[in-house]
Amino acid sequence: MSYNYTLWFALVGLFLGHGLVGAVVGAVIGLVFDNLRFGQRREATPEAGGYIGPLFALLGAVAKSDGRISPAEIAVAERMMDRMRLEPAERQQAVASFNAGKQPEFDVTPAINQLRQWVGLRRDHAFPVLDVVIDTVLAEGNPPPEKMSILRQLTFALRISEMELMALMAMKGYSWNAGPGQRGRSTGGGYVPPQRSSQGPDPYAVLGIERSVDDRAVKRAYRKLISEHHPDRLGDLPEDMRRRAEARASEINAAYERIKAERGFK
Repeated sequence: MSYNYTLWFALVGLFLGHGLVGAVVGAVIGLVFDNLRFGQRREATPEAGGYIGPLFALLGAVAKSDGRISPAEIAVAERMMDRMRLEPAERQQAVASFNAGKQPEFDVTPAINQLRQWVGLRRDHAFPVLDVVIDTVLAEGNPPPEKMSILRQLTFALRISEMELMALMAMKGYSWNAGPGQRGRSTGGGYVPPQRSSQGPDPYAVLGIERSVDDRAVKRAYRKLISEHHPDRLGDLPEDMRRRAEARASEINAAYERIKAERGFK
């Protein structure tokens, strides 16, 4: 637990309260804030295994949303079970949840709400969850509207912006095509595979910024993204999700280095 607020309010109290009494009162107020923040972080720590049921149910719903489940989508779910190294009981839970999610009457809202509660206030835990769902959305190539609708519902619930979703999709090799005469990103158009160069995806798309932004905006976007994807912040997440975060962090760093080289700043 840190005591940043305690120290800050103590200093404020010292100067505004003109002495030791003001410092003590300020420290007490700051300690209350520090305790509240510590409690929020504890509540926001994902419970081990609490993601399995709602996550695989959502994957089943995504796979079935366009009317059929393809072998590619089943293979994605099976690979995820293997990479997450699920125990036999957890694997059975994942399979049962996937089968429940693919039923026509399945409502994705409760599963999304459970994932939102599991993630809590930790946005850095939201991105690995989205990364897993995006794999299913893109299992057959260009994502249809039905799958994107569920993905956007999850994105909104996890407090991830459309621009941040675009960055995640860009890391997968997909870019947004707004369509002729359209400038908006949330309606019309769709995600399509870009013409990738040997250097990888568009570095500006990876950072979720326009090419026209200034150097300060580039640095600000990079710092924000790397802080949310850095694996050291993830705590007790499944190993597969940690590896995903490491891969995302590497791609963010690579994109930033490319932009720095193009613009000539340090």
